[in-house]
Amino acid sequence: MEFANGRPDLIRAINQRWLLKFWKRCLGATNVPLWQAVEAENLSRISANLSFLDVDTTGFSERYMIRFTGQTIARAYGKIDCSGKFLDEVIPPNHYEAAQTPYRQTVQSACPIYTIHDVTDSGGRIVHYERLLLPFSSDGAGVDRILASFEFVCVDGGFDSHELLKAQKGRPVLRLSATIERQAMA
Repeated sequence: MEFANGRPDLIRAINQRWLLKFWKRCLGATNVPLWQAVEAENLSRISANLSFLDVDTTGFSERYMIRFTGQTIARAYGKIDCSGKFLDEVIPPNHYEAAQTPYRQTVQSACPIYTIHDVTDSGGRIVHYERLLLPFSSDGAGVDRILASFEFVCVDGGFDSHELLKAQKGRPVLRLSATIERQAMA
């Protein structure tokens, strides 16, 4: 998966644009915004579309421990609560390699990553799955936390969100993958 350099105006959803501005405000003089800023911010109005993950580097490869999953995301994966599970335990094995690449890019670049994939609901409707990954840190140096925001949009209007991401027969179709560069956020 190639990541183009992108500007903040690529992001379509208002809540995701607000989160990107929040991330930039929290950046300050550190390399990566501190996670404590997320804990202090009241994100309850958009929490259904959020997921918080810890980056686990203790094993052979990087893994992502889900600490919180909002109701919209849990429904899309067909699980009530993904908390305490690793991302590789939730995403179907045949989709995991492609699905974790944006998370890895978030950690390596220490920049926001924005992707759009097309998936199909149970009625055959195309749903745009927009994901914004924001890197955070417990110490301001390296990325050890990720705030993920998910938006699902269907141009036909309503769609069936139950197990939307779990029940895909084929790989989601990638429409866009971009690294939102810091200098573009001026």
